Amino acid sequence: MGKPSSIASRRILSPKQSEEVLLALKVRFGKNMERHQGLEWAKVQSKLDSNSDKLWPLSEMDRTGGEPDVIGFDKKTGEYVFFDCSKESPSGRRSLCYDKEALDSRKEHKPKNSAIGMAVEMGIEILSEEQYKELQKLGNFDMKTSSWVKTPSEIRKLAGAIYCDFRYGKVFTYHNGAESYYAVRGFRGSLRV
Repeated sequence: MGKPSSIASRRILSPKQSEEVLLALKVRFGKNMERHQGLEWAKVQSKLDSNSDKLWPLSEMDRTGGEPDVIGFDKKTGEYVFFDCSKESPSGRRSLCYDKEALDSRKEHKPKNSAIGMAVEMGIEILSEEQYKELQKLGNFDMKTSSWVKTPSEIRKLAGAIYCDFRYGKVFTYHNGAESYYAVRGFRGSLRV
């Protein structure tokens, strides 16, 4: 059997790394019970134990400043839903244009990556506008930063992309050229386990 690729081997956590991720998630879960009322950590951990491949994306969410936490349980699929719950857009995921097409369109001053590209590399989904609004019901997020959200194809076809933030007690949705990037704009992700 061949040697695993470097990308595949990076997606497997050591037992110690897995233990560290689980502990961080457990502590965050306990400190933020208002985000997941009625859910029990033991059941979440059991689900993570039987889906250990999901620990790597969760560790990437944490490593890049997202502070992932359980925000719900989908009764139809039996999956726990994790969102990035950092107060501001994850610091390790800022200064990114929207997607690869936007990145490729820049002739100079290219960012290192795109929001969609980085989400794919991490094994997570970028939040939709609806999910972003759902997150804001759990607290006040992005009061100083903003986050790219999934852009409808009709907007993307016109070279645009949308992002959201929270100001003046409300969620605002804006548009920008998909190739733009800012030090205070990142993206938030979700993962189902």
